[in-house]
Amino acid sequence: MDVKLPKATQSNGAAGRDQSEADEIIRFKDQLYIAVGSQRTSSGGEVLKRGDTFAVVDKLGEIGVTGISEHGVYHRGTRHLSRWELFVGGSRPMLLNTTMDQENSHLVVQMTTADLPLGDGFVIPHGALHIFRTLRLEHAGFREELKLTNYTNREISLPLEYRFAADFVDIFEVRGAPRKRRGELLDPVVADHSVALPYAGVDDRRRQTVLRLGGQCDLSSHDKEHFRLRVDLPPGASQVVEVKSRFENVANDGGSVGGIGLAEPSRDPAGPADGDFRTAEIATPNERFNEWLSRSLADLRMLTTETPYGLYPYAGVPWFSTPFGRDALITALETLWVWPQLARGTLEFLAAHQANSVDPETEAEPGKILHEVRDGEMAATGEVPFRLYYGTVDSTPLFVMLSGAYYRRTGDLNFIRSIWTNIQRALNWIDQHGDSDGDGFVEYQSHNERGLIHQCWKDSHDSVFHSDGRPATGPIAVSEVQAYVYQAKNDAAELAVALGEERLATRLREEARGLKQRFNERFWSSPIQTFALALDGDKQPCEVRSSNSGHLLFCGIADEAYAPATARTLMSEAGFSGWGIRTIAKGEANYNPMSYHNGTIWPHDTAIGGAGLARYGFRDAALRVLNGLYEAALVEPLHRLPELFCGFERLPGHGPTLWPVACSPQAWAAGAGFVLLQALLGLKFDAPNNRVSLERPMLPNYLQRLSIRGLRVGSGAVDLVVHRHPRDVGLYVERKEGDVEVVVIN
Repeated sequence: MDVKLPKATQSNGAAGRDQSEADEIIRFKDQLYIAVGSQRTSSGGEVLKRGDTFAVVDKLGEIGVTGISEHGVYHRGTRHLSRWELFVGGSRPMLLNTTMDQENSHLVVQMTTADLPLGDGFVIPHGALHIFRTLRLEHAGFREELKLTNYTNREISLPLEYRFAADFVDIFEVRGAPRKRRGELLDPVVADHSVALPYAGVDDRRRQTVLRLGGQCDLSSHDKEHFRLRVDLPPGASQVVEVKSRFENVANDGGSVGGIGLAEPSRDPAGPADGDFRTAEIATPNERFNEWLSRSLADLRMLTTETPYGLYPYAGVPWFSTPFGRDALITALETLWVWPQLARGTLEFLAAHQANSVDPETEAEPGKILHEVRDGEMAATGEVPFRLYYGTVDSTPLFVMLSGAYYRRTGDLNFIRSIWTNIQRALNWIDQHGDSDGDGFVEYQSHNERGLIHQCWKDSHDSVFHSDGRPATGPIAVSEVQAYVYQAKNDAAELAVALGEERLATRLREEARGLKQRFNERFWSSPIQTFALALDGDKQPCEVRSSNSGHLLFCGIADEAYAPATARTLMSEAGFSGWGIRTIAKGEANYNPMSYHNGTIWPHDTAIGGAGLARYGFRDAALRVLNGLYEAALVEPLHRLPELFCGFERLPGHGPTLWPVACSPQAWAAGAGFVLLQALLGLKFDAPNNRVSLERPMLPNYLQRLSIRGLRVGSGAVDLVVHRHPRDVGLYVERKEGDVEVVVIN
């Protein structure tokens, strides 16, 4: 059933990851639109993640109190704790402070109580009891330590109560997807100091949350919803209470069920190794800038999961804490210069899950790189078709792009050789299934009613349209995908040369040159002074000003003659808000600064555009882009850039207008600062020849000095210090290990 959707209706880059302003579920060709009720806020909670487990809790470390529906502790796509509340002396504690450690490993909540009568005539004065709460995630588990300190002058016997529940709701249910049937909540098992809450799913899996009480306390009673205990505290003394939870997921026949990583390795995979989390270190005299990059790196580490194939950045919390192809590939490209091992793990994982056959239900085609992996109950039963879903047109060329960039960055030809067959299969997909009509452009069109309508990064149902607002119909060739294909073929040619396949390299370069010529002829639009958003199924251009043109500059497909006008359009008042580049320029037919893809600002999209501007020599414009995102990060909680924010004009004294249910943290948003910094430094790698260069490096006026330590290049490493002078930038090589050549090009 087709329905008319409000203008602010959005969709997110996964199947079913669509958003709506309405407080109800709306169906549009079986796409799911998530309710955004008034009780939900963009600062919806504190976030922790470890492996396939993540938590969203309120400022007190609690779940189920504030009414924000996504709160909970989740494991492998299912909520294993839906309620977690603490009562001290029969009352809720009062918040003093909430802090997240710099590495996102644990949350500390400090609390006290109001005047608290104990029943014997004694009242604990407000502020006399200190409650120090620490929450941590473990692999498939959750742990809380509660330290209570008595600052009165008499002994107190204090009753405590934990209230808990586990609803085992699938993440798609939390997002609003209705279900015809659910599994069964089984009878709890109450044992000594523990409670087990089991659930039998309709996917023939048994899930269970086991809670166990420990520490220095006396357990008064416990049942399926409560732990009641008592703590005795002499004057000035402290006691610790501990609760551990364990999340289990087993087949009904008792066999174990593996986590995400559906393909069994065909060879010994790399797997995470010592040093995989090691990154180059960046430092400046500007502490706020350092805090932004440090938080970004900490978020990336938190979102990164160890798989059998190496490290893989999950897309974001809460909605996308799972592998996505496009998101991980772009994140790895953004951060490649500081963290190359992230790219290797991403490539290894995606190569292992490359499609081998045609399957319209999952949009799979031979050689195609996946869009999304899901491991919850609804994915396992096929209620949503996204357990292993390939409905994206850009992951495949991005896979080839990252492979080439990884080789330039590391010189690791043995690894490239190990995935060379996957790269060739991806190239074959581009030429055959990707270009189904043989016109030389890569298009997409949905092959089933439940998949994504638009299969580019702007995948809202209304994100590709003509200048009069009419929706484009397929098959659709979006502009940025042609740029990715252009870069991918050039990168593959470079790899072919390294592997001794000169004939293939020559063919790929010729194909790239031909694509660039055709692209500029067909996509350039004089009326809007930039490139068209897309060509529709009738090969008519969607003449709409969009941020997509920044991706064209990033990949180098735009002719030099068109670059100045493209840059002016991107950085015009209609395109650049002061915080970032709008996905759709102000004044276009479907422009809405609150729409998910039609006017909002995405940090990763803005950063790619900024890096593209720098590539074509518009370095002052790129600097404005860096400044906008940096200043946005300064006013965000924890200096953390969210998935997106609204595209309203920047107002003096105000921060960006937040988008209600944006993921925060989000991996490619966390990578934005790194790719912009690399672009402004002009930092390029030729690791096969142990060479690193800085072309026309520049720094903003708030960074007088920048040091990069532990920058590995081929078989060596360097420490670099960049100084900003009134008219130029100087470079000092502070340390060099091995035969590394450092070149500055002015």
